[in-house]
This record gives sequence, C-alpha cells and structure tokens, in this order.
Amino acid sequence: MADRKPIDSWLTDMDGVLIHEGVPIPGADAFLKKLRDSDKPFLVLTNNSIYTPRDLHARLRRMGLDVPIENIWTSALATAKFLDDQRPGGSAYVIGEAGLTTALHDIGYILTDHEPDYVVLGETRTYSFEAMTKAVRLINGGARFICTNPDETGPSTEGPLPATGAVAALITKATGRRPYFAGKPNPLMMRTGLNAIGAHSETSAMIGDRMDTDVLAGIEAGMQTFLVLTGLTRPEQVEDFPYRPSQVVDSIADLVERV
Repeated sequence: MADRKPIDSWLTDMDGVLIHEGVPIPGADAFLKKLRDSDKPFLVLTNNSIYTPRDLHARLRRMGLDVPIENIWTSALATAKFLDDQRPGGSAYVIGEAGLTTALHDIGYILTDHEPDYVVLGETRTYSFEAMTKAVRLINGGARFICTNPDETGPSTEGPLPATGAVAALITKATGRRPYFAGKPNPLMMRTGLNAIGAHSETSAMIGDRMDTDVLAGIEAGMQTFLVLTGLTRPEQVEDFPYRPSQVVDSIADLVERV
C-alpha cells in the first residue's frame, strides 16, 4: 500500500460493524467514545432508509451506544441531498418509511402521486402490490426512477428479508427503466457525507463489513478502507474481489487505538 496521510475523520457502517441483530459488537462503545473524545469528525452510515437519524440515535442509545444525531448519515439523507441538488423544490411519489419521507419533506419536496418528477423507492416492511403498480405506471408516464440503495436483502431475527434492490428489480422488469441508486456502493453517499462533516477523502477512512458496498464505496471515494469480519464478508471471500481493503481486521475493537 502507498503511504497515506494520517486519518483525521472516520466513516463507519452500522450493521455488522457496531451492532449485530440488535446487540452491540464488543469494542463498539469504546470506539465511539474515542471518536467523541478526540473531536475528530465522524459519521455512522446505514443504507437502511426506514429510520430518521433521531430514530437511530434513540435505538443505538437503548443498546448503550451514544451516537449524536448529527453524526448519523442514511441513504435517505443522501437521496434527499441528491434530489435537492438535481431538482430543488421538486415532487416525488415515495415508497418508504418515515426516514425517507422526512428527509424529502425537509428539503421542501412535495410528496404526490400526481405527475411527480420522481418515483423514489426506499426500504419498508410493508411493500404493497398497489404501491408498486402505481410506481410502474408513473415511471411509464415519465417519472424518473430513484432508489435509496441497491441492497437486495436485509437482516432480521427470522432471516433475510426482501429489500429495496429486490423490489427495484421487479419495477425495472415491468418498466424497462433502471433506477439511480443513491446509497452505497455509490461513492455519492460517501462524498455527501464527508461534505456534511467538512472532511476530505484523502484523510478519511471507511469501516465496513461488506466488500461489495462498504469497501467498494470507500475505495471509489478515495478513502482508506477497513474490513471487519463481524458481518457478512468472510475472510476467504476477500480474495474473490478484484479490489482489496487497506486492511482487514477481526472487529471494530482492533481500530480503537487507530483513532
């Protein structure tokens, strides 16, 4: 690896890095405390668009992890930022939960099913055939197709659940229109997050548990990358990818002293 500048800011994924199935991963609390004490800019990222940063702050706090609201960055926020840049004051038909609708309301978007500028698909536990049918018809009628993230499945205590990417594939099959994904691995999510905390990619690092989203997004955004083995990617799978993280570590606990 070429010599890199010291790490002045940190971005970390949430599920698989800090928590797993609602339980903090050992070392997560120490890592977050070190970040807060150091005053280094940091963000906790998630591709899940269901919850608002306030919701996630409360959920993490109940688990014993203290992450300030302003240090949480979701695919819903990245999507809203993208739409605000592209078409300020626009309109959208939204399939999703409060995390997404709140983010769009906050940028002044009108949520409507009457000739919207965009169809925006996010995460929800109640995907309905009626809503997907309406999305298909609106896209066929000229609405642009945006998705918060490409994840095809999401975790639950009972096993994997169909997620945004799977539903997007259904809509794409019905319309012939592929969506623009704002979340990881799109480096847009990383760059807008870095801008939000005033950080620079050349002195920032991304921590994740997935090679195909976290590590890829970090590399494409120009950051150092750390893969932890407490989530989806197994050690033997790392060599299957045509790119590599800057370092592979067992868990977030191994990075506390790097802050």
